[in-house]
Amino acid sequence: MTLLSVDELKILVENSQSPCVSLYMPMQKAGPEIRQNPIRFKNLIREAEERLDAMGIRRTEAIDFLQPAKELDTTDFWEHQDHGLAVFISPQMFRYYRLPMEFQELVVVSDCFHLKPLLHLINSDGHFYLLALSQKDVRFFEGTRYSLNEVEVENMPQSMDEALMEDDFQKGVQHRIATPRGGTANPFQQPGDFHGQGSPDRDKRQADILQFCHIVDKAVHEKIRGQNAPLVLAGVEYLFPIYQEANTYPHFVESGITGNPEVMKPEELHQQAWPIVEPLFHENQQSAMALYQQLAGTGTASSDIKEIVSATYFQRVDSMFVPVDMQIWGKFDPDTMTVDLHSEPEPDDDDMLDFAAIHTLLNGGKVYTVDSEKMPNGAPVAAIFRY
Repeated sequence: MTLLSVDELKILVENSQSPCVSLYMPMQKAGPEIRQNPIRFKNLIREAEERLDAMGIRRTEAIDFLQPAKELDTTDFWEHQDHGLAVFISPQMFRYYRLPMEFQELVVVSDCFHLKPLLHLINSDGHFYLLALSQKDVRFFEGTRYSLNEVEVENMPQSMDEALMEDDFQKGVQHRIATPRGGTANPFQQPGDFHGQGSPDRDKRQADILQFCHIVDKAVHEKIRGQNAPLVLAGVEYLFPIYQEANTYPHFVESGITGNPEVMKPEELHQQAWPIVEPLFHENQQSAMALYQQLAGTGTASSDIKEIVSATYFQRVDSMFVPVDMQIWGKFDPDTMTVDLHSEPEPDDDDMLDFAAIHTLLNGGKVYTVDSEKMPNGAPVAAIFRY
C-alpha cells in the first residue's frame, strides 16, 4: 500500500487510461459489523463489473481487469484497516489506500480516476508540517486533521553534533556562525533567555545552537519550498527564539509545542499540534468564503458548473468550493469547450465537480471541500477566477 500525498495524486491523474475504476467504502474497525466489510467490498466489485459491461467490455475481460482488487480479499487485509478504503484500477495502474476518514460508498468507472473524496486529506486545507527539534534528535512530520506521518528530509542532520561536525568539515572550521537575518551583530538579542552575564563557553554554545538551527532550516526550506502549509515547532522553550531567528520558511507558526520532543510519540505530537493549526485553516476558508460573496455577480466569481469547468481547464480558477458528498455527472469537450450534463451517470461520464477540483488543485489553485449544506448560497459549486 502506498501513502497518500499530493505527489501520489498527480501520479493517479497522469496515469489515467480508460477504463479507470475508482472504489470508495467506509470501513468498520470493530464489533460484529466488521464482518460486513468483505461482503460490501464484493458488492462494489460486482457493481464495477456491471459498469464495465455497460462500457462494452466483455464480462471475462472485466473479471480479469478487476482481479488485483479481488486479491485484496484476505483475512490479513481485513484485519488491518482504517476508517476508509479507496481502490483505483486502470490498465496500467493499481493502487489502494487505507485512510483515516470515512467515505460515502461509491463506484465510478470512467476515463479518469474519481479523486474528489480524497481532497479532504491532501489539499492544503488541513495540511501542515511539524518539526520536532532537540540537540540530540531531529524529526520532520507531515500532518492533517487525521494523521501525522514522519517523512525523510534530504540533508537533515540527526543531531546538533552531527550537523556541526559536518559543517566544520565542509568549512574547514572557519567562521561557522551564519549571519542572521536582520544583520544584527549579536544573534542573541532576543527577549528573555539570553540577556545577562555571559562567558566564552556559553557564547560559543549559543552560537553552535543557532548554527545548528540554520542548518536544519536550510534542509526544511528545501523540502517544503513554495508550499503554503503552516510549520509548527516542537521543542524545549529556549529553542523557540533561536529557531525563529534562523527560520526562512514564511508560514512558520510562532506558537508551538513546548517540551522535550524526544519523549513524545507521533500521536502525542499530533494531539497537541492540531489545535494550534486548525484555527488557521478556518480563517483561510472563511476569508475565501467572504471574498466569494463580495465578488459574486461581478464576473470574477461564478456558481455555474459549465463556466467553472471551462475556466479550470484554462487555469483561470484561483479558489473554489466543492461539496464532497455530491456529484454532477457529464462530459467536457475541450475542442468545443462544451459541458454536457446528465442527471444519472452514463458510460464514460465524469463527475464535473471532480474534474474542476482536481484541475484547480494541480494548477496551483485552492480547493475547499465542504459538506453540501455549507456551500455558499447553497450552490453546487463556487469559484473565484484569477482573471
